[in-house]
Amino acid sequence: MPQRVRVPLRVIVGHYADATVSVYTKVAALDRRDTGCEAGVAYLAGLLGLARSTVERALTQLMRPAPDDDIVELTSQRRTRQGGDGWTAVRRIRATNWRREHGAWVPSRAAESLSPRQLRTYAALAYATATGTHITLAELARVLRHRSGQKAGQPLDVRSVRRILRELERLGWISVERRAGYRGRHLYTVHDEPTHAALTADTGEGSGGDLGEGSLAYKEHQQTDSPEDPQAGGSIRRRRDQVVARAAVENPPLPPSFRRPYTGPQLSLAPRIWRVLEPVKPLLSGLSPYVVREAAREIGRQLDAGTDAQLLRARLEFRFASTEDIRDPGRWLLGAALRIPAPRRSGCGLADCDGGVMRYTSAPCKACAELADSHPPHPPSELLGRPG
Repeated sequence: MPQRVRVPLRVIVGHYADATVSVYTKVAALDRRDTGCEAGVAYLAGLLGLARSTVERALTQLMRPAPDDDIVELTSQRRTRQGGDGWTAVRRIRATNWRREHGAWVPSRAAESLSPRQLRTYAALAYATATGTHITLAELARVLRHRSGQKAGQPLDVRSVRRILRELERLGWISVERRAGYRGRHLYTVHDEPTHAALTADTGEGSGGDLGEGSLAYKEHQQTDSPEDPQAGGSIRRRRDQVVARAAVENPPLPPSFRRPYTGPQLSLAPRIWRVLEPVKPLLSGLSPYVVREAAREIGRQLDAGTDAQLLRARLEFRFASTEDIRDPGRWLLGAALRIPAPRRSGCGLADCDGGVMRYTSAPCKACAELADSHPPHPPSELLGRPG
C-alpha cells in the first residue's frame, strides 16, 4: 500500500501557488515520523525536481497566515547555533480534524512524479471522486486558475486543462470514461500508483537559481525519506526500490452516502424515434441516458422540420456502415451521424439530389426528370434578362 497524506481542500483550491501543494504533500509525508520533517531545502528540492528558491518560497507561504482565514499550515523550529552550525529545522504541518475539514488523499510519490500543476489537478480529481462529484473542465479551470501575472485569479484555459488531463492519463495516474457521467460529463478514476512506469523527478538541485534564503545549518538528517512504517527510524537506510503496479489499481468503492444516483426521468422514446435509431441499436447499450435523450431530441427536431423518417433512417444506416472505427459512440452519434447534410445544387431542391442523381441509391432523381419535362431549357437571352 503506497503512503498517502491528506491535503486540506483549502490548500488545493486556495491562494497557494502550485509548487506549494507539492511541497506541502512531501513535508506532510516526512512529518509522519515522531521527530517531524527534518529534511533540508536542498533535499526537498532534489526530491521534487524544483529549484531551491521555489521550495523556500513555498515553505514561507505555508508558514505565513493565509489572507482569507489567517490559518498557518506549517510551523518550523530552527536548530542552529550562534556560529551557524547545527541541524536542519524541524517542520510540522497543522493538525487537522478529518471529520470536520474537507481534504483529499494524495500519494506522496505523486509529488515526486508529477509537476506542481499536474499534482494540483490530481488532488482536485481525488476530492471530486471521493465525494461523488462529476466535475467539469470549467470547474477544474477555476481550481487551476492563474496564480501570478496579469491574469492572476482568472480561470485557466479549458484547452490547457484538457492537455493536463491527457498527460495524467498517459502517465497512468488517472483513467477517464468519456461522456459516461451525469449529463454526458467525463468520469475520472484516480490511482494510488501509476498503472505503468512513470517518469520521476530529478534528484539534482533544480533548474533555477539559489536565493540563499534557507537555514544556516549544513548537517542534515539522512533518515528523512518517506518510510512505509512511520515508527521506523534511528539508522541510516537506503532508499527502497519503487514498485510500480503493472495492472490497473482500483479505488475502494465509495460508501452509499457518497454515491449520487441518477434521479432524472426514466428514458422513454416514441416509436418513431426507435424506428430511426434501429440501425445503430448496437451502440445504444453503451451510451448514457443523457446522450440517448439528446439524440432523440435531434431526431424529433428533424422529423418535425419535414425530414422523412425513412430518409433519416437510411442516412444513419449508411453512415454507420461506412464508418470503420467509432472511438466515441456518443460523440459520433450526436455529431457525424445526425448532422444534416449541406444542400446540394440541384434543380429540384432535394437534399439528397446531387446533380440529378440520388446519393444513397445512385438512381436518377425523378423530381429533376419531371422538372426537365415540364420546363424546357430557356434561350440564353431569357436567362440574361434581355429580349432575344
